[in-house]
Amino acid sequence: MTATATAPSPTGGSTPAERMRAWMTAAYPICRSISGDGVRGTLDLLADVLPDGATLERTGVPSGTQVFDWTIADEWNVREAWVRGPDGQRVVDLADHTLHLVGYSAPVHARVPLEELRRHLHSLPDRPDWIPYRTSYYHRDWGFCLRHRDLQGLPPGDYEVLVDATLEPGELVYGEVVLPGSTDGEVLVSSHVCHPSLANDNLSGLAVATELLRLLAARPERRHTYRFLFAPGTIGSLTWLSRNTDRLDRIRHGLVITGLAGGGPLVYKQTLRGTRTVDDAAAHVVRARGGEVRPYAPWGYDERQFNAVGFDLPVGRLTRTPHGEYPEYHTSADDLAFVGDDELVDALDALVEIVDVLEGDATYANLSPFGEPQLGRHGLYPTTGGHSADQEVMAMLWTLGLSDGITSLLEVAARSGLPFADVRAAADRLCAAGLLGPRPQAERSATNRASDPIEPKTSPVKSSSSTVTP
Repeated sequence: MTATATAPSPTGGSTPAERMRAWMTAAYPICRSISGDGVRGTLDLLADVLPDGATLERTGVPSGTQVFDWTIADEWNVREAWVRGPDGQRVVDLADHTLHLVGYSAPVHARVPLEELRRHLHSLPDRPDWIPYRTSYYHRDWGFCLRHRDLQGLPPGDYEVLVDATLEPGELVYGEVVLPGSTDGEVLVSSHVCHPSLANDNLSGLAVATELLRLLAARPERRHTYRFLFAPGTIGSLTWLSRNTDRLDRIRHGLVITGLAGGGPLVYKQTLRGTRTVDDAAAHVVRARGGEVRPYAPWGYDERQFNAVGFDLPVGRLTRTPHGEYPEYHTSADDLAFVGDDELVDALDALVEIVDVLEGDATYANLSPFGEPQLGRHGLYPTTGGHSADQEVMAMLWTLGLSDGITSLLEVAARSGLPFADVRAAADRLCAAGLLGPRPQAERSATNRASDPIEPKTSPVKSSSSTVTP
């Protein structure tokens, strides 16, 4: 199907699962690439589901623009593409599936013998019923992808080939949504918009991003400013970076989100340094959910660009089974049925928990540091003694015991093995009782880093519930 194909409404549904499913269903037929009307149409669908008060700002950058070591390619748009066999019947047709055409195929209309045609055909012999996904962004060529069973059944003879496409100067387009917070420090959430009919990679990331955006927009207060970036992979993120060098120092934390369904536990990939606050926050959440934490490697999605040594931004990545590690990756088997609603909701829950950590993390000083304070006198301890300390009391004791003005609440949670939410709640109670407070400004200024937690001003910001109802 082409980028202008009629799609169902993306706004249906009253639960997060229903809304995400409706959005993916609407976006699935669109023929997307790194430029063109497919990207614009996908951004239109994203704009359609934004909550009141949120605006999608689009930026177009002309073809031929130099972006670091890259150059923005000509814009690609396709109207139709097919191969007609010796009997006049179409054997491959873009109208049947967007993966049938190699992305960025150059325009062609010719008759070729089967032997020559085969040089332009791609299939998966080990998965004979699946269509592969192939692209040729920076090399002018044309090609088609088809099921291996269909390829084997092609009879000898001449074939008519049509790729009715344009490759001409245009623009690369990306979109941004910004939710202001009480500070200028930003959390960057990035998800790529360039793949055609592939559900897990990356309609799942886009759908979860829109629902996360909706939940954050509904919060009465946000400490951080949240910037959602929807851009084509690699060249899109590089283009955004090249146009925003003056604001990169505002990014305190970031996440690339993609491949959030398709089976397997959640997998967090660390930043280049591996010691950023977002690394600790994501690890705390993902491990508690039975997921996996992996070290940084210079291969993957746009986290590679954000973590390039010239930028060194605190941006990690959240997926389930990473790209290339499941057989459906970049094939027609990555369809809507491959993505489970429960997986999307679970990923959304995890992201909300990570956000709660980033919002609630701070460093405090114990204002009664000489011995353990008498919690009962402050209404913080059971009036009848002799019982073992419950988790609520232990969270307060751990928070008091480690609050030296340097150790963060996230570090307290990691050291104690308690959920961050419990430690954050303990800090709120201790602050209200006058037993805990911000450390002196002079101490803070000596140790702050760009990715450190933002210090509380007067009273802490309480975290919101991190449970999403499917």
